Amino acid sequence: MTPEKLQSIAFKWIETCNSKELEKLLSLYDDDAQHFSPRLKIEQPETNGLISGRDAMRAWWQDAFEKTPSLQYQLKSLTANGDRVFMEYIRTVANEADVLVAEVLDIREDKIVASRVYHG
Repeated sequence: MTPEKLQSIAFKWIETCNSKELEKLLSLYDDDAQHFSPRLKIEQPETNGLISGRDAMRAWWQDAFEKTPSLQYQLKSLTANGDRVFMEYIRTVANEADVLVAEVLDIREDKIVASRVYHG
């Protein structure tokens, strides 16, 4: 996959997260995609930070959008090659401190098959 195509998917991901378009966001993911996040470990300890599949992803993102309606991501940098995107963004939520986040998206056949979030 070309770096431009990978970047396009990442830009759509940021855009759909910021606009809270749940179904458009989910359409970027493979049906069996996995998502790892430290926030999952905190909010859903039974997952050990990892969810799999579109239904779990839908529940996770819908809950995030409902709990944090002011959630926005401000892209700082993006690198894409092979089948992977590495991006850094600032997570902003009203009345919370901004958080610098690094996220890796593994992409195959135009779909995100895995995402991993890293932050302090």
